[in-house]
This record gives sequence, structure tokens and C-alpha cells, in this order.
Amino acid sequence: MSLTSLILPLLVIGAIYFYLGLHWGRRQWALGSVKLHSLPRYYGFWTGLVATVPAILLLIFLSLGDDFLFKSMLKQFYPSDVLDGDIVARAIAFTKVMNLVEGVRFGIQEPWVEAAASAWIGWQKLADLVIASVTIGCSLVAGIFAYRQISPTFRARNGVERIILWALIACSSIAIFTTIGIVLSVLFESIRFFKLIPIQDFIFGLEWNPQFEGAERAGSGGGTATYGMLPMFAGTFLISAVAITVAVPVGLFSAIYLAEYASLKTRSVVKPLLEVLAGVPTVVYGFFAALTVAPFVRSVGSSLGIEVASESALAAGLVMGIMIIPFVSSLSDDVINAVPQSLRDAAYGLGSTKSEAIRQVVLPAALPGIVAAIILAVSRAIGETMIVVMAAGLAANLSFNPLDAVTTVTSQIVTILSGDQEFESAKTLSAFALALVLIVVTLALNFFALQIVKKYREQYD
Repeated sequence: MSLTSLILPLLVIGAIYFYLGLHWGRRQWALGSVKLHSLPRYYGFWTGLVATVPAILLLIFLSLGDDFLFKSMLKQFYPSDVLDGDIVARAIAFTKVMNLVEGVRFGIQEPWVEAAASAWIGWQKLADLVIASVTIGCSLVAGIFAYRQISPTFRARNGVERIILWALIACSSIAIFTTIGIVLSVLFESIRFFKLIPIQDFIFGLEWNPQFEGAERAGSGGGTATYGMLPMFAGTFLISAVAITVAVPVGLFSAIYLAEYASLKTRSVVKPLLEVLAGVPTVVYGFFAALTVAPFVRSVGSSLGIEVASESALAAGLVMGIMIIPFVSSLSDDVINAVPQSLRDAAYGLGSTKSEAIRQVVLPAALPGIVAAIILAVSRAIGETMIVVMAAGLAANLSFNPLDAVTTVTSQIVTILSGDQEFESAKTLSAFALALVLIVVTLALNFFALQIVKKYREQYD
């Protein structure tokens, strides 16, 4: 039985208890003989939430825990050569068993694989029955407990608000712990990389050539690989600079027009059309850059007698700038609309024209939000991959000429981690080091944006 198929009966039980609690509250409210502490709906929410939330949490815990238990029990079927082997041998053996469990059969399997798969299927059926019984029983008992608690003096609203508060805290904790987990996983792998390659060579190196000769393991002596990150970060900031040069003026002026000059009819048409750009897949932008923009840039350069690479930073940056226009435009538009109308009226009362009121009153008041929108667009540009791979190439050239072929950090990470990789080699581990530096750069940009917002933020009535 799947997790979702078990959640449905729990929700039904919760809905039944919600109705019982709501009916009790409405009946007491209609009688009017006793004053209720909370509104009737809170009694319904209390019984429904208590009957549902603990049971769902128990269901998730048991569903995640049974796999770990089964994997441990499965070892009794492994032959001695698998148990004495490395982690790869055990992973292959486990994959064979799971293929049979899922009904995928490749030829004739060993007897122990057949026995292990049959045992796993039996364990799973028993576990499904136990989990269903335990969770449904928990839901029924918790609902009865909650229903017996309610009384005219019971603080149902406070209880519901506490449950919602803990749910919000749990969601926030998941986001925080996920971020911490990502950073720590990247950090630990980066430390392994810096044990093989000196950190100063990585940070200040001017050449990126992670290829190593033959099957030689990095760190096992010598090799011609070089791991200087500066070419990738130079390419990243070059393409991002071109993109921001396109996106900021177009996006900001579009936002000013939509917020201050456009009629409601024009705004209702133009704003959704601009925001459609944010929903176009990046691979489509990549095709557009590689097949249309890059040849156009090269042909214009040839007509002017300028040599332009077939895959240039300018082509990738132009298309990336078009892609991030909605980030600047939509957010800036919302920020400009949030400026109080009283400030505009005061400027007009002092004799300012519309353009003067916008330049000297509205834009300074909206500056923190506009800067935050620009920083968000910069972060989006730095993290873009597909457009760079398809339009700017993979050549790690240390160049600040937008007409040259360059690459970015994200493109190299994708290239390094594509296909089968050896996670003991410095070539593979270098992707984590690049990701760590990229995380630090992005955090620095966000910190910079927050400082600007704090410095120029104003509060209005």
C-alpha cells in the first residue's frame, strides 16, 4: 500500500472528527445557555487536526523506517563474497533484488536473489498491513481523545493556533536544515578536493584543465591536470554583466511605464506577456541563442571587420538578459506600485512634473526593492547553465572580451558530473569546490542586497 493511499483514509477520518467537533460547537452555540470560549469552527478544527496530524507523522516515520529495516534484514541472504566485498558489490546485489521486487527480470537470477526478493515482498505486505492498522488506529484514538476534551471552557482556538504554529516552525526548519545539508555536503566534498589540490592553486590559478592522463587517480602522483578557477569565474561574471546590461534598463523602464504611464487595459496585456518570458524553458533560450543570436552576432562582427567567436559570451549574455527581464520588471513594478500615492500627490502639489516626481520621489522611495530585484536577477544569471552550454561553449578561457568563447562555473559543474564519475578523483571533486565558491558568491550578493535595503529603507504610513 502506497503512502498516498494511506493518507486518504486518514484525511477522511479527520474530516469526520472535524464535522463532529463543528456540530458540537454549533449546537452549544445555538443553545446559548453556556458561553463558549472559542467559535464553533475551532472545535471542529481541533478534533480534525488532532485526529489527522499525529497519524500522518507516524505514517511518514514508519514508511521511511521500514526500508532501512528491510535492508538490514536482507543481508542474511547475501553470499559471503558480497558481504566481504566493498560497498559497490553490496549496491549491485541490492539492485538485483529490487529489480525482481519491482517485476524487472534480466535473464536467470541466482537462487539467493530469488529468495531475497520473495522475502522482501512478504516483508512489505506485512509492513503495509501493520502500518495501516497502526496509523488508522492512532487516528481514531487521537480523534476520540480530542473530542472528549472539548467543553465550553476548552480553549480550542489556542490549541489550533499552537498546532498551526508548530506546523509553520516545522516547515521553516525543513527549509533551514535542507540548506544546511546542501552546504555541508558541498563543504565536505570540497575539503576532500583541497586535500588533493592546494587551495591557493585553485583560487588563484589561471588555467583550468581538469583532464588527467589515462586512469590515473588524482593525488596518486603527478599528472598534468590544472585546477584554476579564475577562468570560469571570469566567464561567469562576463556573461552575467552582459545579461544585466540588457535586463536592468529594459526591465526597469518597463516597470516604470507599466506602473506610472500605462493604462489599465495596456497593463493587463503587457505585464502578463512580459512574465511569460519567465516561464519559457531555459533550453529553448539556449536553442534561440545558438541558432539565431550567435550567428547574427558573428555576421554583424564580420561585416564590421571584427572577429567574433562562433560561441561568444555576447550571444549568451544577450539571451540571458532577455530571460531575466521579468525578474527585474515584475518585482520593480510591484515595488513602485507599493510607493504611497500621497508621496506622488505631494510632489505634484509642489509643482513637479510627472517625470520629476518619478525620478526624485518614486524611484528613491522604491530603491531598496529595485536593488533587491536586480540582485535576484544577478543571482539567476550566475546560476544559469543551459544557455551558456549551448551558446558560449565549454572553453575555459581567461578573457574579458565578450566576443570570445568562455564558460561559466555551472557549465563546468554539469560537464564534470555528466556520466559515470569516480568520486575519488580530483576532477570530480573539483565540481564541489566550484559549487562551494559559487554558494559563497551568491550569499555575498544577497548580503550586499540586504545591506542596501536596510540602509535606504523608508517606512511610510
